[in-house]
Amino acid sequence: MADPKFDFATRAIHAGASPDPVTGARSTPIYQTTAYVFDDADHAASLFNLQTFGYIYSRLTNPTVAVLEERLASLEGGRAAVCAASGHAAQLLAFFSIMEPGDDFIASRHLYGGSVTQFTHAFRKFGWTCKFVDPSDPANFRDAIGHRTKAIFCEVLANPGGSIVDIEPIAEIARNASIPLIVDNTLATPFLCRPFDWGADVIVHSTTKFLSGHGNAMGGAIVESGRFDWFGAKGKFPSMTEPDPAYHGLRFAETFGDFGYSMKTRAVGLRDLGPTMAPLNAFLTITGIETLHLRMERHVRNAQAVAEFLERHPAVGWVSYAGLESSPYRQLALKYLPLGPGSVFTFGLRGGYAAGVALVERLELFSHLANIGDTRSLVIHPASTTHRQLTAEQQVAAGAGPDTIRLSIGLESADDLIRDLERALRDLPG
Repeated sequence: MADPKFDFATRAIHAGASPDPVTGARSTPIYQTTAYVFDDADHAASLFNLQTFGYIYSRLTNPTVAVLEERLASLEGGRAAVCAASGHAAQLLAFFSIMEPGDDFIASRHLYGGSVTQFTHAFRKFGWTCKFVDPSDPANFRDAIGHRTKAIFCEVLANPGGSIVDIEPIAEIARNASIPLIVDNTLATPFLCRPFDWGADVIVHSTTKFLSGHGNAMGGAIVESGRFDWFGAKGKFPSMTEPDPAYHGLRFAETFGDFGYSMKTRAVGLRDLGPTMAPLNAFLTITGIETLHLRMERHVRNAQAVAEFLERHPAVGWVSYAGLESSPYRQLALKYLPLGPGSVFTFGLRGGYAAGVALVERLELFSHLANIGDTRSLVIHPASTTHRQLTAEQQVAAGAGPDTIRLSIGLESADDLIRDLERALRDLPG
């Protein structure tokens, strides 16, 4: 059940799922199996030829994972989804389906540090080049487009700095260039923002974060809008429009139409690279999504209270949270995230690097670790951890300078979180 006329909360609980037809189990079972029995030789052949939909091998398809894929497609307003083992795996698959050696893509420079590293170094081994631009002016994306550019990538709500990208004009630039706009919607989730409504073509998620919500399940996902015209791109995407030798000359865009990209990602990307989501992780993420709407409301409310406290504190030099009236992203937040700009944000300590290290060691309720989107509140000093592999210039550009602290505000009492911060901020070094 994924009828779009149902409200978000209803689809978060029901989309893609139904009682188990054999046992009547109401929760989606964990189908912990590697393979599936074929009806007969013809049935097996039709599955391997992609002529029939069904289950072959859990590297490609699994009933538990399939429920999660349908639910995510419904919540994002997309045509289809493919899940993967992690957010980084999802990003790799998203590009693998459309890129050829020698191609490039353009990305916002306001990205998670791990994505910057993946795009800069790991992707080069595939012969792909990433051109990073300042997203504050959408024209920068247009100016960077070349004849081998195959996509634009951005985070709608950037990690760690909390900056917001103006999706609508960037989507128009991508559309005019006949290339897809790929948007990472991890920090916002479809409850706070639906990038397809603003012209995005593909959405990626680290489901590890808010979608799962409890810090207990790794995963990633790619969701396709079904609206990108692969043939209208006039030969830019041969992997989508030309005969695929691995499937007897099948053309994915022609054969599968508005979900051809998802089929290519699954039938080739998952098959050949193998970053499959585990059924248990899919089950845990499905369970987490059932309370996504409730959790995000509390996350946002707590984050607003903590950000307002920090903005008033004398040890704090600045706070980057789009829910504050002082934020330069306030108007973009009202446009794209009217229910609130998430609960991950950064602030700067007047004492710099030394103060940042001291703060994370003093906090008690906040867990010092490299994750976001947990029920528990989390803290990290990016310059000494998640972004330490970047140059000093890249750290500052990514919003992770030496004075920067990133918070992921959880579901505890906001008053307790503020008391913990107030105690830890006293008499910091520097």
